[in-house]
Amino acid sequence: MRILVTGGAGFIGSHLCEQLLKDGDDVLCLDNFYTGSKDNIRHLMSSDRFELIRHDVIGPVLLEVDRIFHFACPASPVHYQYNPVKTIKTSVMGTINMLGLAKRVKARILLASTSEIYGDPEVHPQPESYWGNVNPIGRRSCYDEGKRVAETLMMDYYRQNKVDIKIARIFNTYGPRMALNDGRVVSNFIVQALKGEDITIYGDGSQTRSFQYVDDLLTGTFRFMDTEDFIGPVNLGNPVEFTIKELAQKVIDLTGSSSKMVDKPLPSDDPTQRQPDISLAKEKLDWEPKVGLEEGLKKTIGYFEAQLRSKK
Repeated sequence: MRILVTGGAGFIGSHLCEQLLKDGDDVLCLDNFYTGSKDNIRHLMSSDRFELIRHDVIGPVLLEVDRIFHFACPASPVHYQYNPVKTIKTSVMGTINMLGLAKRVKARILLASTSEIYGDPEVHPQPESYWGNVNPIGRRSCYDEGKRVAETLMMDYYRQNKVDIKIARIFNTYGPRMALNDGRVVSNFIVQALKGEDITIYGDGSQTRSFQYVDDLLTGTFRFMDTEDFIGPVNLGNPVEFTIKELAQKVIDLTGSSSKMVDKPLPSDDPTQRQPDISLAKEKLDWEPKVGLEEGLKKTIGYFEAQLRSKK
C-alpha cells in the first residue's frame, strides 16, 4: 500500500515509517520539523519506497494514498505551550485537511488522539465512555481541546461523508527517538540522571502515570488500523500505574546516577491520576502491552546515552 504518515519524522511517526517500510509498503513521510528531526528518519532515506515531504498539515496537500496515519502535532507540554495557537491549528485545521484528503481518495485514516482528552479525570481508570474533565481556558487546553475537536471532526466526517476512520487515544509513550529536550517526564528524568543533575519532581511526586513502550503502541496501532467495522475510540496505553517518584527512583537505579530529587510547584491542570482501561483494546484488538517499565527504560536509557555522547 501507499501510506501517508503525518508527523513522520517525530518520535512515534518515525517508528511507524520504519515498520511500514519493513512490511513492504510505500511510505510518504510528511513533517514540518517543528518537533520532528531528520535524524529520526535518516536511515530510511536510502529506500526507494520512502519519500519525505516537508509540509505543514495546516495547509492542504494533494496526494494519492491508501491509508493515513495522522500523527502530526507536538505532544509535549513544553512544545505545545510554546506556540499554543499553532498547536490548536495543527489539531483542528490539520485534521480537516487530512480528512478532506481521505474523503477525496477514499483512504482509511487513523487519528493519534490522546489520553489528554480525559483532562484531570474524575473517573479512574479511564474507559472510552468517559467524557473527561478538561479546563477549556487553561494552558494545556490548546492540546487537550484541539484533540477533542479533532475527534469531533473525525466522527462528523464519518457520519456525514462515510470516511473510513479510526480514533486511537494514546497514553504516555516513551522510547528511543524521543528528543533530548522533549520535556516529558521519562526523557526529562533520564537526561537529568545521565548528566548527574537534580531530578525535577513537580508537586510531591504522588501523581500517577502509566508508561507505554513505543513497540507496544506500534503493535496496537497497526492492529487497530487493520480491523474492519471498529472505528474506536480505543485506549492504547499500559494500565500498570506508577507514581512520578517511583519512576524517578527507577531511573536513578538503572542509570547508577547520584542525582537527587528536587520538588517544584505542580503546573496548573496537571492530572493527578492517569491510567487507561484497556478492556476494549483487549476485546476488539486482542492487544495488551508486553514490555515492562524496567525493560523499556533500559532501552531508552541506552538511546539517550548514545545521543549525549554524540553531542559532546
